Amino acid sequence: MNFIEIPGLPRSKACLAIVDGRIEARIEEAMAKQGIALIKTEKHQGVHDAISYHPDVMLHHLGGRYMVYAPETPCSTLDRLRDFGLILIKGETALTHDYPGDSAYNVARVGGHAFHNTRYTDPVLRRELEKRGVDLIHINQGYSKCSICIVDQKSIITGDKGILKATGKKEIEVLHVEQEDNIVLTGFKYGFIGGSTGLLDTTRLAFSGNAGSLKSYAAINEFIKSRGMEIFSLCDGPVKDIGSIIPLAVSR
Repeated sequence: MNFIEIPGLPRSKACLAIVDGRIEARIEEAMAKQGIALIKTEKHQGVHDAISYHPDVMLHHLGGRYMVYAPETPCSTLDRLRDFGLILIKGETALTHDYPGDSAYNVARVGGHAFHNTRYTDPVLRRELEKRGVDLIHINQGYSKCSICIVDQKSIITGDKGILKATGKKEIEVLHVEQEDNIVLTGFKYGFIGGSTGLLDTTRLAFSGNAGSLKSYAAINEFIKSRGMEIFSLCDGPVKDIGSIIPLAVSR
């Protein structure tokens, strides 16, 4: 097992990922069939119940073995990460119930760039990104990881116009889609495309439901296919925002 050096971008077949501990059994089974072991989060007590298990709210993978975590992240979640060999760095910012107090670690990493509303970025996470030479770019969206579906180092999908503008300046190709109000996030009007997706390898983008149910499916499918990739729906039924599917390691 080798840890993924560029967060979110496995260079071969993923074998380990962290996911919302409440995911449906059929998603878990689909991941197991792909040979992917799962670290399932426990509830973070500080945030809204709808996102309280979301890995992209309480954790940020820096690349390799390193990960920043929010204070009060459940010990059981941290212990599981350590069991797999992750080196954990505690952040300074305690998460709170309402936005933007729950967004300090929800930074979107796209290759050598990171996008976030830098007014809310946890200072420890900021320093760790700077140490690694990552270009942290301010956008108005605090839920940036939720809002960005990472396709490859130079390609993303988003429904956020501010992200479209900021990423375009960095020569990142962007498919801008309508905000998908049929992505389910219980307790909120809708969820986000970044929070419902994750890469399984260099050619497959997984969705946490039937991607064909999305209004922008045709455009998304064309964008993905143009990169020699394919969509992989993990189950039937609506796509759900599960706080991202975060691959951590690949098979040797």
